Amino acid sequence: MTNTRRQIRTQVHANAGIHFNELVRESEFAPGQIQYHVRRLIDRGDLVREQFYGRTHYYPPEYDEWERAALALFRRETTREIVVYLIENEPAAPSAVAADVGIARSTLEYHLDRLVDHEIVTKRYDDSNRVTLALANPERTGRLLTEVEPTVPDRLIDRFTRLVDELLEGPSTVE
Repeated sequence: MTNTRRQIRTQVHANAGIHFNELVRESEFAPGQIQYHVRRLIDRGDLVREQFYGRTHYYPPEYDEWERAALALFRRETTREIVVYLIENEPAAPSAVAADVGIARSTLEYHLDRLVDHEIVTKRYDDSNRVTLALANPERTGRLLTEVEPTVPDRLIDRFTRLVDELLEGPSTVE
């Protein structure tokens, strides 16, 4: 294995779920070099590539499909905050999550749709059709949360989205 390939593999193993642009920013190599070596690492079975919501993420091969999806989602600051809130306060009503995290209900629903689709969060309905949110697998989720921290660009995107939501929805819509 070349030194370049080894460095890329080490970076991915240290940052499971890293997306391509972050891998480029964090390395000393050109995008074309990274593409070439990543392809070789995938062909050898040293890395796994997954697409989630328009981004290509890379993982060590020991992560299963659920873990790969969770790690990709946890790289988004808002999604991560929702999950952390549920770890500390589950079960919770969506209105409480939105208010305490400081996001619009539409933003919460956007992130919840992804979390529910990947079986990270469950929505339960009571007899009155009220929704309660809970983690599908709290222990596994908590362990994965410790492995990833959103990057500065990801945080900026999330904060911009929050700002736009606040401007569009107004201050009194979150109850």
